[in-house]
Amino acid sequence: MSAARVEDVEYLAELERKILWLATWTIHNANHLRPSTDGLKVGGHQASSASLATIMTALYLKALRPEDRVAVKPHASPVFHAIQYLFGRQTREKLVNFRGYKGAQSYPSRTKDTDDVDFSTGSVGLGVAQTLFASLVQDYLTAKGLGHGPEGKMIALVGDAEMDEGNIFEALLEGWKHGLRNTWWIVDYNRQSLDAVVREGLWERFESIFRNFGWDVVILKYGRLQQAAFREPGGEALRRWIDACPNQLYSALTFQGGKAWRKRLMDEIGDQGDVTALIERRSDEELAQLMANLGGHDLPSLIDAFEKARAHDRPVCFIAYTIKGFGLPLAGHKDNHAGLMTPAQVEDLRARHHVRPGHEWERFEGLSIPPTQLDAFLKAVPFNTDGTRRHQAPQVAVPPVLDVPLQPAMSTQQGFGLLLNEIGKREDDFAAHIVTTSPDVTVSTNLGAWVNRRQLFAREELADTFKRERIPSTFNWEFSPKGQHMELGIAEMNLFIMLSALGLSHSLFGERLLPVGTLYDPFIERGLDALNYACYQDARFILAATPSGVTLAPEGGAHQSIATPLIGMAQDGLASFEPAFVDELAVILRFAFEHTQREDGGSTYLRLSTRTIEQPRRTMDAALAEDIVKGGYWLRRPGPNAQVVVAYAGALAPEAIEAVGLIAEDRRDVGLLAVTSADRLHAGWTAAQRAREDGEYGARAHVETLLDAVPPGCAVISVVDGHPATLGWLGSVHGHRSRALGVERFGQTGTLQDLYRHYGIDAQGIARAAQAMTPGRPIRHLRAVG
Repeated sequence: MSAARVEDVEYLAELERKILWLATWTIHNANHLRPSTDGLKVGGHQASSASLATIMTALYLKALRPEDRVAVKPHASPVFHAIQYLFGRQTREKLVNFRGYKGAQSYPSRTKDTDDVDFSTGSVGLGVAQTLFASLVQDYLTAKGLGHGPEGKMIALVGDAEMDEGNIFEALLEGWKHGLRNTWWIVDYNRQSLDAVVREGLWERFESIFRNFGWDVVILKYGRLQQAAFREPGGEALRRWIDACPNQLYSALTFQGGKAWRKRLMDEIGDQGDVTALIERRSDEELAQLMANLGGHDLPSLIDAFEKARAHDRPVCFIAYTIKGFGLPLAGHKDNHAGLMTPAQVEDLRARHHVRPGHEWERFEGLSIPPTQLDAFLKAVPFNTDGTRRHQAPQVAVPPVLDVPLQPAMSTQQGFGLLLNEIGKREDDFAAHIVTTSPDVTVSTNLGAWVNRRQLFAREELADTFKRERIPSTFNWEFSPKGQHMELGIAEMNLFIMLSALGLSHSLFGERLLPVGTLYDPFIERGLDALNYACYQDARFILAATPSGVTLAPEGGAHQSIATPLIGMAQDGLASFEPAFVDELAVILRFAFEHTQREDGGSTYLRLSTRTIEQPRRTMDAALAEDIVKGGYWLRRPGPNAQVVVAYAGALAPEAIEAVGLIAEDRRDVGLLAVTSADRLHAGWTAAQRAREDGEYGARAHVETLLDAVPPGCAVISVVDGHPATLGWLGSVHGHRSRALGVERFGQTGTLQDLYRHYGIDAQGIARAAQAMTPGRPIRHLRAVG
């Protein structure tokens, strides 16, 4: 080891002690010192943070470069925030208020924390998979000569128990398909989960899995002290004992300390010879230090491993043996996930770290190297040399109108495909920045024409065998670096994590992409955790989900989505639309491309349908387009004496139109409200109420303005192919009597007419609701219920 390297390790060892202290004090302050009335304690952070302190010190203070991106194991957030504090990127106030209102977050968050978080990691396993897909996005940009600066390593710090999450292995398969590069996963192999000690031999399974998927595997099991001891006489016997020691026993002996280690080793391998001498040369404290000197707690071993891995672009899995709670009195105990250090234990730790009372938050308190030297060292850390790591990218101009060849009758899914096909013909920046992706349903979600024009993406050319063999086919599946479609396997979790990575490209890599993902609407729920995670990170993308609802009648209940309109309304960061007509969709899609790029924008969800319906003949003027984006417009404005208003969303437009015709002969001035976005209408109404409560008494929502046209005694009947609560709130806007029609139970196989009649969302069902809600003679066109 060079003199410079030795000096580096000395500085790193000092700063590691400081990081461990700051992380521990942050948690102690949150639990014992800061006034709190919620009674909640920060459990697993204490032990998990200590487990990763050495690894994160080696990473952030030595191995990382500004272009690298890291997903930090969720419970290691105190260590992450401590490192950012030493870098000057985190404030003392936020550390003091850790887990409090507007303080540093319990789990690192891109959107809630103010320090340098690359990926939000609050949902187990998803941060890990995100690094894989971020690497694929980096490859996409590199292949096209885009991006900002050199290629970085996409790094995940992973708990061994976190590896139980299935989405990690789904992502591994996708990475193998796409020739994954520049990805490191560092498994914190402390052999403890939240509730227990992990099963024996798990590391062998990890090693086998990763090697089978083409990863390099680096096992960091022994630290320098252990390696030196193995070279002593009797050292091989010690190595064999360590390798054979069960996880539970190793954890228990670590917690018990040097005396327990000595007794167990002497009982099992002591021979009054070389092994005994090896043990007896060490005090109890030195023996405990030796047995705890695993690879994940040894700075030189970690630095060497990271430097070797940086020399190539192959994906690497580091299996780093650690002790949960390392350096703390609860190290190794199986209950330490929920355990907290007592004030007395913290005082003992204070003494060992030479921290004076009242100086707990000082950056270099208790360290032996002068503060000026430590400060200079931190400023020279490679990770710190490039200023901000969050990039900006200019907005991509969106055409004023998206052209679509309208037909007399068509579905919104068909219209979506035609819109993308027309965009695919363009030779401009707008078309070039679009990237599409789909979980093996590219054709059946109408992306085929777009892909024919723009090709599938791969880092290397791959010809279409059917085309080469001159076999006629509708689709031209050629893979090349020019391609703009990322084809995925059947895993909705992967789709949403990929959209998350694509939708953060402007911030991570300095190049804006316009991602569009498609899937079947009922399968949104398969990947809902990843969708939520993507929105939480403020990733920007467009999601086209089709087909939807019981309108997918022949497929039966399993494929008929009910709750997705409510998901669209409830999901923060996602604007949800359900257009009925293709000219509406063209307006909404254009809005979505702009919405993904605005500072105050977000992602967009389009709930589409395969149902072919008659299209209106009309001119799309600016006022109508604005109303469509706001969430609704009058297809038939109610008269001054209106008794009934029918509000509909999506594919049920024909039933609503027919019902109004049935009702109009026997009820006065019937109105028909087209709802293009229940989400936008409801969000606007909520915002207006909040504004008025805050003193902006003139605030008005679009839905309030629309419903001003409805007389007080009028009944509002809403209908949607989804849960009736989607539109059931409309009557509350101005206090109208209302009846919400929709789908509340799993469907069954049948024709559209069968199912619409079964759920009462056909024209007759709407008319029956109108008759029950309003006085007057019977509606003459209403048939008796069979």
